[in-house]
Amino acid sequence: MTNTKDHEWTRDDFAAGSLERETLDLLTQLVRNACVNDLTPDSGSEARSVETLEEYFRDTPVTLRRIEAHPGRTTLVVTVAGYDPGAPSLTLMGHLDVVPVDEDRWSRDPFAAEIAQGAIWGRGTVDMLTLTSAMAATTRRIATGPKPAGTLTFVAAADEEARGGLGIPWIAREHPDAIPWQNCLSEMGGAHIHAADGKDSVVVIVGEKGAAQRRIHVHGDPGHGSVPFGKHSALEAIVEVSRRLRDAGRAIVPSPLWESFVDAFGFDADVRHDLVEGTYDGDFSEFGELAAYAHAISHVTFAQTVMRAGGPINVIPSSAYLEMDIRTLPGVTDDDVDAEIRRALGDLAHCVSIERLLSDPASESPATTRLFESISRVLKTQHSDSRIVPVLFPGGTDLRAARQRGGVGYGFGSHASERTLGAVYSQLHAHDEHMALEDVALTVRALGDVVRDFLRL
Repeated sequence: MTNTKDHEWTRDDFAAGSLERETLDLLTQLVRNACVNDLTPDSGSEARSVETLEEYFRDTPVTLRRIEAHPGRTTLVVTVAGYDPGAPSLTLMGHLDVVPVDEDRWSRDPFAAEIAQGAIWGRGTVDMLTLTSAMAATTRRIATGPKPAGTLTFVAAADEEARGGLGIPWIAREHPDAIPWQNCLSEMGGAHIHAADGKDSVVVIVGEKGAAQRRIHVHGDPGHGSVPFGKHSALEAIVEVSRRLRDAGRAIVPSPLWESFVDAFGFDADVRHDLVEGTYDGDFSEFGELAAYAHAISHVTFAQTVMRAGGPINVIPSSAYLEMDIRTLPGVTDDDVDAEIRRALGDLAHCVSIERLLSDPASESPATTRLFESISRVLKTQHSDSRIVPVLFPGGTDLRAARQRGGVGYGFGSHASERTLGAVYSQLHAHDEHMALEDVALTVRALGDVVRDFLRL
């Protein structure tokens, strides 16, 4: 594999007819389809990219199934049937939607899929159209070769960016038999962590935080703005509630997964002990560009995102509310979240009511399964001097639906060693999103090897 430090990759590095070239060409089309999900039901229009994929799989021995939760919000399920009903199945979960862009902040057309400076530029190249394209190309190649023992399924999903209300989680509820949930691969693995001692680790995402969104209601005394004396303003109360909730979730929650992440950095014994045992009281600067990431995967986080109070300027508000985007760790329940809110509020707890909004528990798959072992073997072959480290993902992916249905799911990918976890994570939903062409090639090859290894082709 040519190193990007010595060579600027171009489209010519992808031989015509190769799996890498097929992936790049398909990726270009998917970026240009601009399936932008603004979190409203009528956005996304993933049907455009489903049509692209249906044409790509034309005359291929696969079964195609369209599932549409809302007009235009189409998911495509592509199946390569195995010959042994008892053999383990493998499901590749990609998504077709992308988040909106602020075009004035981009230096290139976000939907042109321009190739420059050794990368392909455009919205969705990292999240996650590159891997979706690699999944499609790998599935098509498997379908035209020897029949696998287990069934291979490729899902090109709608609405992942809105937590799948019209995509895979919806399918899991409404059409659970449409997708095999036993063993699943999806996005965001394969980046690197560089330790202080020079050792390198490649991450595999084995779990993700949950969501426990809350609305905190505060009530006060109504009144005219001209006579405020003696009135208990809900606006003033909500400000104090907000101040106290800054204290929520300050403690590290130790876990084996957190310990494996810490160990990838090679900290000295004292720092490691404090981090792993939960007694650390620093600013996470030891993690460098991953300081915020490290904090997120070691804490239940409470982000205050919305506040509403007041109406006419001459009316003292009698009600107000604060909304929080709370992200939980595996094993943390809704009751645990509410208890932490009340702890932080102290003597104000009895003055508020807690409304539960979205509740979606955290999920985690063991790093001891046959699928994880296949992933590890392949990544270790590509990155022979690196360790394979299972990590938690701070955000959400469609893999939680598989885990909730009793399957295992892992975030997959493969990047060159200079693409650190911090660098890759910073690309998510960012301006000038781009994927190095070298990483496109690495991901395609790694994915094909994992599929063949797991299905024993």
